[in-house]
Amino acid sequence: MAGNSSSPGQSVSGRLLAVLDCFDVAHPSLTLTEIAARADLPLSTARRLIGELVAWGGLERLPDGRHFRIGIRLWRIGSLAPRQRVFSEAAFPFMQDLCEATRENVQLAVLDDGEALCVEKISSRRAVPTATLVGGRLPLHATAVGKVLLAFSPPQVWRDLAAAGLAALTRNTIVQPGRLAAALDAAVEHGVAYSYEEMTLGAVSVAAPIHDGSGRLQGALGIVTHSHLRVDALGPAVRTAALGISRRLS
Repeated sequence: MAGNSSSPGQSVSGRLLAVLDCFDVAHPSLTLTEIAARADLPLSTARRLIGELVAWGGLERLPDGRHFRIGIRLWRIGSLAPRQRVFSEAAFPFMQDLCEATRENVQLAVLDDGEALCVEKISSRRAVPTATLVGGRLPLHATAVGKVLLAFSPPQVWRDLAAAGLAALTRNTIVQPGRLAAALDAAVEHGVAYSYEEMTLGAVSVAAPIHDGSGRLQGALGIVTHSHLRVDALGPAVRTAALGISRRLS
């Protein structure tokens, strides 16, 4: 029996997952009312499920007594995911070297549900401020890491994105499918992709693909810097670091 729910037929496990899925980088802590609304659950059901998750360690109550956040037990389980652990461990030394050499933001991203998911980030004090956090999501069409993931992924990823429409995030965002397709072709040809103030005014980026030993795309390595700097000059360094990570994964 699914029990009382705004979504008839939803299983107990489905409702538990819906509660956990309420939390993201933009919403790291939520109240009972906010969780119920975001999970589309009655307050009584949300209260019961939250209580069970808190007792298990999947959620924890903040000192104010009203807000909840993801618990340490979920983090501990998530850290066991072998694919992500191996990928991050292979990339981190190269990211550190790249950050020390350039003093810029260095990001590692993977394709996840039609977006670029930031899984690692290193920044220096002089780097351009960015809103991107580990666990944050970036649009595929307006960022360098996103364009790399788009360019080297199966064609269906591109078709789905184009069908959904390309949102204009700044006056420089490429929203014409033909122009974006040309940029993706250039990324495949040269092994790097660029974004020129397409997501955030004042910031430009460059990224390169990371493949495993069988040639499958694993992610993208990118640098975000100030728009007054020559981002194309950073392309060779990013590509070299991405190739190094690919060799380690092989």
